[in-house]
Amino acid sequence: MKFRKNTRLKSYDYSSDGFYFVTVCTYCRKPYLEKVAVKEVAELAQLGNLPGVHVDYFVVMPTHIHFILRLDSSKYTLFQIVRGFKSKTTVFVNKTAEQARRLHRLWQPNYYEHVIRSEKALLNIRRYIENNLETEKLNWKTLD
Repeated sequence: MKFRKNTRLKSYDYSSDGFYFVTVCTYCRKPYLEKVAVKEVAELAQLGNLPGVHVDYFVVMPTHIHFILRLDSSKYTLFQIVRGFKSKTTVFVNKTAEQARRLHRLWQPNYYEHVIRSEKALLNIRRYIENNLETEKLNWKTLD
């Protein structure tokens, strides 16, 4: 079994108010999202309609999605929000796909998240998302 690095902070409450940077990758990093309308994915997810959840910034790439969420007195944890997002988008993609192109799995089982702890980090991550390239690697030491 392949070892997955746990990036989550021990004993951190992921329903705490604040900003979170999330990256969700497609299954096996296949370009499933290259033909999906970005607006429809964003609207479908309706993350901004959840009480206490605000979408600050996002971008849809062929193999992954980056977004920044702001939680403000939310009754949802980050895990619950991402799980709902994955579920809704998978149903949407499969409904709009041809029968032969429906996916058993759209998303990787896990996701990457980063707790944004400063205004400087928030601005740098927004800039990273805006200028995202497939090959660009994030240097977390320069963001905080």
